[in-house]
Amino acid sequence: MMKNRGRASWSQGKLLIAGGLLLLTASCKKTDYLNINAADRPALAAHISFVNARPVNVGIQFWTYTTQVTKTAVPINGKSDYLDAQFGDVQINFTEGTNTSYKASREFGNSATFTSSGGPNGPIANYYHTVFAVKNTKATADSLILFYDDLTAPAAGKAKIRFVHLAPGNPNVDFGISGQTTLFTNTAYGRAGGSILSGTGFNTWSIGPFVTVDAGTVNFQVTQNSNHAPVSISNNQLSSVSLQAGKIYTIYINDIPGSTNVGATILTHN
Repeated sequence: MMKNRGRASWSQGKLLIAGGLLLLTASCKKTDYLNINAADRPALAAHISFVNARPVNVGIQFWTYTTQVTKTAVPINGKSDYLDAQFGDVQINFTEGTNTSYKASREFGNSATFTSSGGPNGPIANYYHTVFAVKNTKATADSLILFYDDLTAPAAGKAKIRFVHLAPGNPNVDFGISGQTTLFTNTAYGRAGGSILSGTGFNTWSIGPFVTVDAGTVNFQVTQNSNHAPVSISNNQLSSVSLQAGKIYTIYINDIPGSTNVGATILTHN
């Protein structure tokens, strides 16, 4: 009987030691997982390209709260690369020239609904976005607009384009390929073609949907939605545009500095 008790105690001891090792191993793994300095933990950030679409010939810098994101001033109708920035509920600001006071600020992510007054959802971690600095509807103050960028590659032989109306004081417009296809209709100022002011799909107000078109050289046209009268593009940027297969573009119109003439700019996302 004593031998059996001894064997039982020895076996129980082995189980206790084994259990202790498993617990120690599990504890080590848990501690490593909770270590915020772990080298294998990827940093999270939103990827944002900042665009200066104001009709003012001065470079600007972009900020999230008090952190300057751009390191080089973005010139008029220029853009930054996609830069890592804060995601979620974020206040985005910009400063003009070498000034440090904000010319405009807007908080994104402070509303559960998509409305022009409440604002859209904020930047998403690991997703791509474009933020425009613009004039407001009456061109009396500066503002900011955020769009989500779907950078999924188009089909072979195709390109993707998005149209944004940023020419304050101009009526709703249609945009398309001259003599062929109207791609976006009835686009209001401050909006992307094909967007709406409510809902949660890929065509909601802040997202700005892209459409797929054949690659090649095309002439784009902008017309007033009400009477189909052509909108004159003073800088002639929409004529003989070469669309490359696999490329993704945003085309926007805005005012020419010092005048009420309308110009166009074509941005390439990839």
